[in-house]
Amino acid sequence: MLRKKWNQSWKVTKTGISSLAAMFSGGSQEAQEVHLPHDAMIHETRCEDTPNGAQTGFYPGGQYVYTKTLEVPKEWEEKTAIVEFEGVYQTAMVYINGDFAGKNLHGYSNFYVTLDPYLKYGEQNEIKVIADNTAEPNSRWYCGSGIYRNVNLLLGGRVHIPADGVRIRTVCATEESAIVEVETKLKNRAKRREAVSVEVTLSKEEKAVARECVNVTVFPEEEDLIRASLCIMNPKLWDCDDPELYHCSIVIRNGNEVLDEYEEHVGIRTVFVDAGHGLRINGKTVKLRGTCIHHDNGIIGAATFEKAEERRCRQMKEAGFNSIRSAHHPMSRAMLDACDRIGMLVMDELSDVWTLHKNRHDFALYFEECWEQEVERMVAKDYNHPSVVLYSTGNEIPEFGTPAGARMNRKICNRIHELDATRYTTAGINGMMALFFGGGIEGVMKDIFTSQAQKRAEMADASDDQEGVNAMNGLMGIMEGEGADLFARHPLLTKAIEENEMALDVIGLNYLTGRHMLEKEIHPNKTIVGTETYPADIVRLWDLVKKNPHVLGDFTWTGYDYLGEAGCGIFHYDGNVNFSSVYPERTAYIGDIDLIGYRRPISYFREIVYGLRKQPYLAVERVDRYGQKVSKTTWMFKDNVASWTWPGYEGKPAVADIYADAEEVELFINGRSLGKKPAGEACGFIATYELAYEPGELLAVSYENGYETGRFSLETAMEVVQLKVEADRTVLKADGEDLSFLTVKLVDAEGRENLFASKEISVSVEGAGSLQGFGSANPSSSESYDAAACKTYDGYAMAVVRAGEQGGKAVVKFSAEGCRSCIVELDVES
Repeated sequence: MLRKKWNQSWKVTKTGISSLAAMFSGGSQEAQEVHLPHDAMIHETRCEDTPNGAQTGFYPGGQYVYTKTLEVPKEWEEKTAIVEFEGVYQTAMVYINGDFAGKNLHGYSNFYVTLDPYLKYGEQNEIKVIADNTAEPNSRWYCGSGIYRNVNLLLGGRVHIPADGVRIRTVCATEESAIVEVETKLKNRAKRREAVSVEVTLSKEEKAVARECVNVTVFPEEEDLIRASLCIMNPKLWDCDDPELYHCSIVIRNGNEVLDEYEEHVGIRTVFVDAGHGLRINGKTVKLRGTCIHHDNGIIGAATFEKAEERRCRQMKEAGFNSIRSAHHPMSRAMLDACDRIGMLVMDELSDVWTLHKNRHDFALYFEECWEQEVERMVAKDYNHPSVVLYSTGNEIPEFGTPAGARMNRKICNRIHELDATRYTTAGINGMMALFFGGGIEGVMKDIFTSQAQKRAEMADASDDQEGVNAMNGLMGIMEGEGADLFARHPLLTKAIEENEMALDVIGLNYLTGRHMLEKEIHPNKTIVGTETYPADIVRLWDLVKKNPHVLGDFTWTGYDYLGEAGCGIFHYDGNVNFSSVYPERTAYIGDIDLIGYRRPISYFREIVYGLRKQPYLAVERVDRYGQKVSKTTWMFKDNVASWTWPGYEGKPAVADIYADAEEVELFINGRSLGKKPAGEACGFIATYELAYEPGELLAVSYENGYETGRFSLETAMEVVQLKVEADRTVLKADGEDLSFLTVKLVDAEGRENLFASKEISVSVEGAGSLQGFGSANPSSSESYDAAACKTYDGYAMAVVRAGEQGGKAVVKFSAEGCRSCIVELDVES
């Protein structure tokens, strides 16, 4: 069955009444026509007293009723019609012509509803979806509301391929040849036998490279399964550096009649993991340069636009990452497709909870009854994607410290392997969580506090105004340095998580770097991965990854900033405390890349640590904050920027860091040397200078064996600024879903960026497009992303323009007081 998007012409209303009343009234507001995907939460008014608090960035939930009409032709009586919902948050109830047709309880999984029993052929039909996100709180991060991912219509003939009925795997692959097995389910809905031919074709650049035709008789009202093995000579193998994709097409025929078709992209590659070699793709060892990501797309919320997912994936790849962990739920189809095209490996994750709550109304309410179905959905969605190499059974599951939790972990792992024997299982084990709920935390903490008495007061301060998982995150702040290693290697922790570890193919450790080598001693045949780690720990972590084949890699928290968990990485200079729910904080502010796609200094630092950048980099701690007391958590790096523009602070003290993979670096201010300092791996890739701010040029030069290897400079911008706009794409498709991301920044007459200046910028969009969102990376802004004006943050703002359904030009105009207006024309092509 071919998937056809079914996103057009939906109507949505918000209802504050019961679901029964919503069935008859359709909602309490006037219906708004929308083109999916649609995140209803991002358009809500944020409020300080929402039960969600900082977890969702103070966005409230709601109940939303979506309706769509469908003209069903008479000939559909001989066909099967199915609707796929890729994501509806939080729960979904689906009705066809008023009759209940299906439900879904996991807001991050795709699900199917068969329309056939409820359709009126030759008439108008109505589909209604009640998306209910009123049970709050239910999420530790920004979740979104409504039908926030694609909806697809699947239509098949009397003999057809059921949804997710094709499984494609690489049996073996070398540079000389490869064997690809295509497994196809067939379903005959008729009351008679049907003799059909199933033609399977593998193509590259529209040229067939392998074809097989299987003749089969499918008996009445039965399903059957066929396999076709295709031999490809001199295949182009898929990997992170060269993500080569083939096109697989399947056609079912009865004579000259086409009964059904299927299309899929295919990556030919093999994956093996062992303690002696680590992770190997096509026989070559690959170290995971990974990041965890949440599912939102910044200022446009949770709406899963394909171009937004692709942009985020591409930016992470350009920043040096080669792998993504979906935190903490199954990844969208759109992001999986982007990872396949761009060459990013994927760890897909089942859930953030099992049967113990982290929020009163979270998925723990349904996990016991749904877990097996959710595993099946995740594996079915992922199976044909070459990017997927790991499945995570869960994140920081409290039950990981109990025998019952170990039993559940084995069940999940075993079910995954039954469904997919080609990939590996892991989980994000949090030692603090496992000991806290499984018992033993008191003994471990006593031993740590004995050696680190000062941390006791810090723990008390961190937990005063916090509860639940936020309190646990606050306590994680004591897990630094020696204390962290004592905790990670403690025998009571080993005892608590041992049984769960043995259920996994790859032991996943959250914030337990001190166990990386211990695990090799305890489990010499096991591999491990840092499933979640502190950003500032990257130097030590990457040294372990490079030197130890059993350490597959590292997934930092996090590569891209996100909505919700607001304030965990914000630098508070006003006495506020992280994880204490401070309104109007909206973002976590701990991404290497900020909310609108700007690479922060830690991103370049990480790239240098990975060995991917030889040019040095300069970052300056905010001169206007020098000497001020600031809050800090272990998820935070430094409050610095790549700027040497600090008007009004002439002569004031400043701190500049040079990041460099070189023996030695030298800093110059306006041509004067401030001396050379050692750098490189031996010094943590950082050399720090203290100096007085003076306008001009700050220049960093790196040396190896006395010879210059690179230089990087920052120049002071003039205070008078203008607007400069850069669009990532200027030609869009008139499909109602294509996007252009327009970054507007403040520059002086010479084009130098001024990150210190601030302007309120207005935007307007006319013609064949509309404004999807407008905002900045400011983690504490009270502005709405729906507004047509916003203030820059660190010199930047961004508008997202959505293509209409008709061709033409979309004219985007930016203006600010004292600046020339900037106009960008986007071509929207039919």
